[in-house]
Amino acid sequence: MFGIGSGVSFFVNYSHNTLPVQSSPAISKPIPAGTEYASVRELAEQMSRPGGITSQGLVNYLQERIRTLDPQLSSVIELNPQALESARALDQERANGKVRGPLHGIPVLLKDTIETAGMQTSAGAFALVGEAAGKNAPLVEYLISQGAVILGKTNMTELAGFRGAPDGWSTRGGQTRNPHHPDAQVGGSSSGSAAAVAAGLAPLAVGAETNGSIIVPAAFNGVVGLKPSVGLLDRNGIIPASQHQDTPGPMARSVFDAALMLNAMSGRDPHDPASVGAPEGVDYTQLLVPGALKGKRIGYPATFSANGEVQAVENSAQFSKALEVLEAQGAVLVPINLRMADESRYEELLLSDVKEELNGYLAKRTGLPVKSLAELIKFNEDRDGTDTDHQPLLKQINASTLAPEQRETAWEKLIEDFRSSVDEPIKSYKLDAIVSDFDTNSYFGVAAAGYPGITVPSGTNEDGLPTAAHFFGTRWSEPTLLAVAHGYEQAAQTATKPGL
Repeated sequence: MFGIGSGVSFFVNYSHNTLPVQSSPAISKPIPAGTEYASVRELAEQMSRPGGITSQGLVNYLQERIRTLDPQLSSVIELNPQALESARALDQERANGKVRGPLHGIPVLLKDTIETAGMQTSAGAFALVGEAAGKNAPLVEYLISQGAVILGKTNMTELAGFRGAPDGWSTRGGQTRNPHHPDAQVGGSSSGSAAAVAAGLAPLAVGAETNGSIIVPAAFNGVVGLKPSVGLLDRNGIIPASQHQDTPGPMARSVFDAALMLNAMSGRDPHDPASVGAPEGVDYTQLLVPGALKGKRIGYPATFSANGEVQAVENSAQFSKALEVLEAQGAVLVPINLRMADESRYEELLLSDVKEELNGYLAKRTGLPVKSLAELIKFNEDRDGTDTDHQPLLKQINASTLAPEQRETAWEKLIEDFRSSVDEPIKSYKLDAIVSDFDTNSYFGVAAAGYPGITVPSGTNEDGLPTAAHFFGTRWSEPTLLAVAHGYEQAAQTATKPGL
């Protein structure tokens, strides 16, 4: 283990199962039991009452909860040493009559790929631990400007899964556990963000996705995860994998809270080609009203087809019930065939993207032990030994030889095919959205298309573990997706709390 830079004050030491204690002044107002599962609106209401809770008290309460519970979960990799100070300043602003927005004083956790001033941004890898990022990623600045308190950083599948590690595992943070059951799937790569929100360690977290990294852990841990259209949000200051697919997104315990968070995170990068045509100034909570499902045409896969072969879909009991709930709320359900796009070159193109973009990112970061993918691989070999290959995917990425011009032409063709697989049924059947059982893995094609999707808890399976419904649609359809997902969530009331 090598030394870490001065920017890290509160590194999580899982070998001792402890979190360092941050000193804080006495906080007089006790936090009521159950506050850890309060919604953003409930927390804001409590803060606005005379003699109510304070942001400082809430942050302190959640930090103590993290120190107590997280050694079992390994979901939080680092606490923000400035969190209490930030919360105290926001409490003073509120006392002076200034409220920045719905997230004023609300704690938020960030995935460890998102640059945060004064803290590590390592993607869970010791090779990327060193000098802290010089400034916040733009989306972090947006959250802070809206009054959010950055509580800390979350553990994740190391290097967003591109090391080839198990879901939820990183050398820096250990193995993230599902709070519903320690042996259950936790999903990746935003594993810690999902597990922490599910466990009541924070009301909100930011995840990031290339393909499934928000949707999958949200589904497995029983929380809401929104993967926005690629280009809707600013991606600067986030460790990249592929410009064709990367996007940050909110993770929360309700659709409404995810919409509030999306509002606060919104701000596109005018230099990002993917952001051309992206809507601005949208209030994503506006359509989250009673009766939002009435008359909505929602497709669901009755069959899947690939290479000319058609296969019937066998729905789980939870998804069949979800369809009944949607129909009872006035939605028009339309059985569709969902065509699977040709993914034969997908892995080759994605890994080639990762090689170029990760090399470019490492070359620009200062104060890290490595400056390239090749150096990263050697660092891991020196640290972990070579008796076992701990990084097969990184080596495969580094061996990629696809030229950029070849890759871009192939990407354009592939993305068009994936987009058509979603656009065609939506246009043909005049659909507002499509919903599928999470187990059908429909998220893969949605992510490859760069399209939005949202998972909502749909109950539990025979093992008592969370299940989810996945709503998705065409580009920039977030307002409609949030509306139908919220309508379903409010009618179904199927979210469950983990036993911990």
